[in-house]
Amino acid sequence: MASTVTSDTRESLTEATGVTGGKAGYGQLLRTPGALSFLLPGFAARQPFAMLTIGIVLLVQHTTGSYGSAGAVAAVTGVSMALFAPQSGKLADRFGQRAVLVPGVLVHTAAVSLLVVLAMTGAPLWALFLAAVPAGASVPQVGPMVRARWATTLGGDSATPSPLLPTAAAFESVTDEFTFVVGPVLATALCTGVHPAAGLITEAALTLFGGLFFAAQRRTQPAHGLLSAAAAEPRVSALSIPGVRVLAIAFLGIGSVFGGMQVSLTAFSEEIGNPGANGLLYGIFAAGNMLAGIAMGAVAWKIGPRKRLILGYTGLTVAASLLWSAHSVLLLGALGLVVGLCIAPALITGYTIVETLVPAGARTEAFTWLTGAVALGQAAAVTVAGRLADAHGASTGFLVPLVGTALALATLVTLRAHLRPRVAGRVTARGIGHRVPVTVD
Repeated sequence: MASTVTSDTRESLTEATGVTGGKAGYGQLLRTPGALSFLLPGFAARQPFAMLTIGIVLLVQHTTGSYGSAGAVAAVTGVSMALFAPQSGKLADRFGQRAVLVPGVLVHTAAVSLLVVLAMTGAPLWALFLAAVPAGASVPQVGPMVRARWATTLGGDSATPSPLLPTAAAFESVTDEFTFVVGPVLATALCTGVHPAAGLITEAALTLFGGLFFAAQRRTQPAHGLLSAAAAEPRVSALSIPGVRVLAIAFLGIGSVFGGMQVSLTAFSEEIGNPGANGLLYGIFAAGNMLAGIAMGAVAWKIGPRKRLILGYTGLTVAASLLWSAHSVLLLGALGLVVGLCIAPALITGYTIVETLVPAGARTEAFTWLTGAVALGQAAAVTVAGRLADAHGASTGFLVPLVGTALALATLVTLRAHLRPRVAGRVTARGIGHRVPVTVD
């Protein structure tokens, strides 16, 4: 059934999706009273998601000499995180962020520390698998929690919401990109330049201190059991919404890029006898990701988010298809830059779309499903790419991002109708936590 939207509503939806029109500036957003109190510790506490996988790969590969074993341990962590992340989001909505974060960061720090000790003492692989389960399950879901705090701080559910809400949505997407950029580069530099275990040790320390500091900011914490105006709507599971399931599958493809690049770049650097090149190559890949993320948050787009998502994935698939043929640092660096530039449009647009699909009361859970999907895709990618690199060389590992993104693109094209904003008497999101009514025929 075709839907019609009033002119006022169309303008509101335009603001929600960033199709056109100006935005309030990032500087004004950061001057919001109380914002920095949760942004700074939140940035530190969300690094584990980006540091954990590559830290495990580099440490376990060093102690076992096998990329396959390293990828398998990292995969267990990723699967565990993907399964438990949505449950963490639900518990945070029900009992409060502090009640979930404090025990979570303590468990995570202990589990990662145990994993480091086991790896450095030559423990059997099954012991590493056992330690990897709680390490992944306890990764704090700080990104969705920060989004919820923006809604509280900016009054996203009041009758007169702040015009900074769309800017906050864009800023959080860019911050996610910075997390994916800074975490792996920092972990790689520490593991290759200081000690193979330094990446995981730093990851555990950031989790502990950043997580506890973030949890201590009680003034900006959302009320227990509520997320903005969620109380006015019946509670639903985010995964029951078809569009969320489509986006979760699509984000598996993004995870395949991160995981495949991490393992394959490491294996390539070892093959050419220059392990230090790994940090340089991943840094170039990360720089492309970062630059595109900044641009995505600043541009007023004239095409809708569904088209942007499909175009972004098309570019990502084409770029990934060339990686396996690169046999020099210069060429691989150039291709890695292009792949990085293509990730941000897909990732940020996916997070933008989910806000238009999910009621406020299920949004924290929805975000954790997406981050969990990235973790699951990353886990599968490091396992497969590690096995391929062991058996056939680094270049075959680069086939993993190609296959992952191609399957995700096919899913998006086939099921794109599920990505339309909620209609038929329901509401659609505008930024974080604000809702705009939509009329239909």
